[in-house]
This record gives sequence, structure tokens and C-alpha cells, in this order.
Amino acid sequence: MMNKLIIILGPTAVGKTDYSIKKALEYGSPVISCDSRQIYREMTIGTAVPSASQLSAVKHYFIHSHSVRDVYTAGKYEIEALSLISRLFDEGHDRLVMAGGSGFYIDALCNGLDDFPEADGELRASLDRRLKDEGVESLRMDLKRLDPETYHSIDIANGQRVIRALEVCLMTGRPFSSYKTSKAKKRNFEIEKIGLIRSRETLYDRINRRVSAMIDDGLVEEARNLTEFRDYPALQTVGYKELFAWFDYMDGKVDTEGWGPTSAGDGPVTSLERAAELIRRNTRRYAKRQLSYWNRDKSIRWTELSQQ
Repeated sequence: MMNKLIIILGPTAVGKTDYSIKKALEYGSPVISCDSRQIYREMTIGTAVPSASQLSAVKHYFIHSHSVRDVYTAGKYEIEALSLISRLFDEGHDRLVMAGGSGFYIDALCNGLDDFPEADGELRASLDRRLKDEGVESLRMDLKRLDPETYHSIDIANGQRVIRALEVCLMTGRPFSSYKTSKAKKRNFEIEKIGLIRSRETLYDRINRRVSAMIDDGLVEEARNLTEFRDYPALQTVGYKELFAWFDYMDGKVDTEGWGPTSAGDGPVTSLERAAELIRRNTRRYAKRQLSYWNRDKSIRWTELSQQ
């Protein structure tokens, strides 16, 4: 019987952590995280890292395993996760559980990545300057024109992801999406994908309650402590960006027209309440994009969770 990797995926706040732990205990497996933000040890509250009791229930991998200072990519995850999976199967596991909401990381693990061209330092610096001076809106309009498929499938609020896709378009004259159409790499284990869903009303209520809990648990202090890293790719993340915009307002970095270094179309963030409102909204939008991304994958077996 071929070894099997069971991947638990779904939108943010749907309940992947509890479900994956239950499956891991059933199979005697650890949980291999596939979340592009929970890997960073400096980010805990804003990334909804599993609680201490959840982490103690089963062994977890790729939780707080890297620093925000590290340059980490889906390609690196593919290499490191495949190495780990091979080792765990060799140790005697015949079923392994993976859980996460990062579609690009899951695709990299399951299908492999095409050979994307190396970054061009001069072009990247130019795009970084545009992001800082003009905001992400200008860049994503260029991406929409050059590669509408990628525009509609990635997190277009994430400036670094927009830059990478636009960079490939400009360097090669080919859409970024065209590099993801080659034949999938063959894996020596079976893959089963279980997608978790809830009604939209229930999911949005869970998102809203999660954001409130994060703020109560100290998200503001966590974001303040990470301000020096705000320009790093890891911090281009919902929950942190909105608070950085509020910090700019409080620190007097907003100009007379109400715009500051982190402005991105929503106007000045003048209070914690406004920051929290934007975090809730942007998290709901992110969940919607996650579901849209996975709708193209017909191999996913969707499971509706109880409405709670």
C-alpha cells in the first residue's frame, strides 16, 4: 500500500487546526504545517499559531521554524517539506497529516514549481521604490494588464507577491501564470486533499471573533515590537499592515491630506477600532480569495463543518 499524505486545507478561521489534530491523533501522525506565515517565530498572535495545548497534543513541524529576517519561498518549502515527509515515511509512518491555507505552498508541495527566472536586482529595486512611493495599487494595475490570471488568483494586497509576479512578466515578456502550467512532478506517495468549509455567515462570524480575540491577546503589542521589520515580506500580512498604518497616524507620519507610508486606498487609520475594522474586512476578503483559488482544483474533497 502506498504511503499517503492527507492535506487539510480551507479558508482562514475555518477550523483547520482542530480538525488536523483530530486526524493526526487518528493516524498516529504529526501535523506538518503548510502556512506561509506561521513559520515565522516572531509572529504568533497575528498568524493564529496553534495554542500551547494544541501544539502539545501532537508534534508540529514548520511552526516558528524560521525568522522574519529569512528569505523564504514556496520553492524552499517544497524542498524542506519533501525532505521531512520522506524521513517520516522512512521512520514508519504510512499516513501523514498536513494542514494549512497557503495555496501556493500546497501547490508547490503537490505539483512542484516551474523554473521561475532568478530575480533581477535592479528591476526589483525599481519595483520596491514604486511600491514605497506609489503604493501597491499602481503595481497591481500593471499586473492586471500584463497577467489578469495571476491578478485574480493571488493576494493583490500583498505588495511583495505583486512585485514578484510583475517582475517575471517584465523580465521575460511572459505572464507569471504561464510558468505554472507544466506537467506536475511525480511524488512517490499518494495525496488526499480535504477542504473544510462553513457557511459564509458562520465563517465571517468566526473571522470577526478571531480578530477581536487577537487584539485582546496582545496583537497591538506584537505588531509594535515588529515595526522595525515592517518592510520585510513576512510582515506584508493582514493584521499587521493595518496596525502599522495606525501607528503611522499616532506617530505623526501622516501628511496633511491624511496619507502616510502605509496608505493603500483606505484613508488614514485614526484609531484602533478602525484598524480592527479593516483587519476584519481584509481577512474576510482573503478567505474569499483562498476559496476562489481552490475552486479550480477538482481533486479536493470538500467537507462542511458544523455551524459553530
